[in-house]
This record gives sequence, structure tokens and C-alpha cells, in this order.
Amino acid sequence: MIKATYKKYILNFKNPSGTSRGILKTKETWFIILEKNGKKGIGETGLFRGLSIDDVSNYEEKLIWVCANINLGLEKLVSVVVEFPSIQFGLEQAFLSLKSKSEFELFPSKFTKGKEAIAINGLIWMGAQQFMKNQIKEKLKMGFSCIKMKIGAIDFDAEIELLKSIRKEFSSKEIELRVDANGAFNPKNALEKLQRLSALEIHSIEQPIKQGQVQEMAELCAKTPLPIALDEELIGVFTSEEKQELLATIKPQFIILKPSLIGGFGGSKEWINFAAQNKCDWWITSALESNIGLNAIAQFTYTLQSNLPQGLGTGGLFTNNFESPLEVKNGTLTYNPTLNWNFNLT
Repeated sequence: MIKATYKKYILNFKNPSGTSRGILKTKETWFIILEKNGKKGIGETGLFRGLSIDDVSNYEEKLIWVCANINLGLEKLVSVVVEFPSIQFGLEQAFLSLKSKSEFELFPSKFTKGKEAIAINGLIWMGAQQFMKNQIKEKLKMGFSCIKMKIGAIDFDAEIELLKSIRKEFSSKEIELRVDANGAFNPKNALEKLQRLSALEIHSIEQPIKQGQVQEMAELCAKTPLPIALDEELIGVFTSEEKQELLATIKPQFIILKPSLIGGFGGSKEWINFAAQNKCDWWITSALESNIGLNAIAQFTYTLQSNLPQGLGTGGLFTNNFESPLEVKNGTLTYNPTLNWNFNLT
């Protein structure tokens, strides 16, 4: 018999981080802990307030129910909590962790042996122009050749100037620039903004307009001068039929997969299959999980062998993250097996 418990944990940002949803100072998360025959399994259910579809008042009740019914097994539990994608993901991790030789090595590979790395983008947070400029300089010093910049919070002209200043110094061959609008553009003027951005040889733009405007997004994807990546658009789309229909209707150039928000490994694989049918590429991004969730996402991502930079560089954002073998080096995420885990929830 498996015994299951859960625990809440508050992650504190080193620096308040600006997004289109406001300034983040803390991020709450939960852990499912399984125990059987002296072995432990750990999974993070990374709820994201204001973004996750499962940001609902009965979230903890659902965790209590899951822990009480843990012996139904993974498959049954995952099918019951379909509308709680972060809990699905936490359960997948916890069961894998319980079965694994080491509770943190979920997908043994050349990555977990420290022999290969995952290319990642450097994330630039929203804020005043100088603050954003400083972050860009820092990321370039750290060896990143792909930078993702959040846009839509300051004046668009100022953001264009900032991007222009990067392009003056670095060509698109030297630095790949991705931008993420988090739905900040209006469908009426989005195309004009995309045209201005495309002049700067931007690799792609995430979610230019708010999710749920399917026809408008389909029109944009058909006319866009630069590739569009769907992000928030995938949240809350639960059935296979809905997923297929969404991608067939919008025909995006990319989709972005956040396992905590779309049903974990299973949900991600399903989206990837439908993306392939629609000649659409993808990459995987963390959603401000602790190193426990980030580790699971990174190990899973490595097994998929994508050749695009992934969005997995968020481990260093918190003051009270768990010590782990994950390290960011020269624009890549690496796993250093000589370093130990320190998973302490007190």
C-alpha cells in the first residue's frame, strides 16, 4: 500500500519579477509525497495563480482526495483529475519518482549523467528600459545565444527601440530573439505590430493576442510576417478532439508546452502528436516551478531530442529553491551528478 501526503511551499523571488499579470514576489506550490516500503516519491503540483485553469477554490480539497485515494493508481487518478493539470503532473512525477532508483532521476539519460546539456533561452523580465537592457547584457555575458523578452508592459515604441539596440550590436545569426506578448496586443492593431517586429528579425512571438479569440488568432497566423507560438491558448483545452480542432483551426507556427498547465508528460505528448499532424513545431517551458518540477520537465524534455532552445532557465529566480544538480552554463541547462539534492520543506 502507498501512503500519500501533500505539503504547501512558498517560493520567494530574489527580485520582484514583472509579468503582464503584475509583479510577482512569491509563488506558492505544492508537493505530493508518496511512501512505500521505505521508499519515497516526490512530485510538484505547480499551480500558477491567475494563469492555471486549476486555480480554483477547491484545489486543496482535490489534493486531499488524491492522497486519500492514491492506491487507485496513476492511470485512474489522472483520468479523474483531468481538470487539474498541475495535479496530473505532480502525480506523474511522484509515481515515477517512487519507482526510480533515485527519487530525483525520473528519466535516466546522458543528460542526468552530466554528458549532454539542453540549449535554453535567457529570460528577460518586464520593467523599465534600463532594467531590461541590463538583464540582456547579463544574459549575453552568460553565453546565451537565444533571448526571450517579455513585451507588452512598457510602451511598445520603447520596446521596439530596445530590440533595435540589440539588433544593432548582434545579428540574427548571433542572437535569436523571441518575444512574448502574453496576449497584450489588440486584434485590431496586432498585425501592424507584428510587421514592425518582423523588421527586427524576431524568431517568434508568443501569444500576441489574448487566448480564446480563435478566429482572430487563426487570421493572424495566416497573415503574420513572423512565426506565432501559442502558449496560454493551450490552457484549459482538455479533450483530444478539442486539441486537434484548435490546432487545425488556428494553424500556428509553434506551440509552447508548459507541463504544469497542460496535464504533465501525458498532456505534452498528446499536444506534440497533434502539432506534428499540423506541421507545427514546439518547445517546452517551465512555469516557475521549484527545482523539483523543473528537474522533471528538463529530464522529460531531453528525451524528446528537440533541436530548439527550450524555456528552462528559471531555477535561479528564488531565494529558497532546493539545492539540486541543475546548473545553467553557457546558455544551456546541465545536470551535474556530483552535486546533491537538498529537498527540505521545513
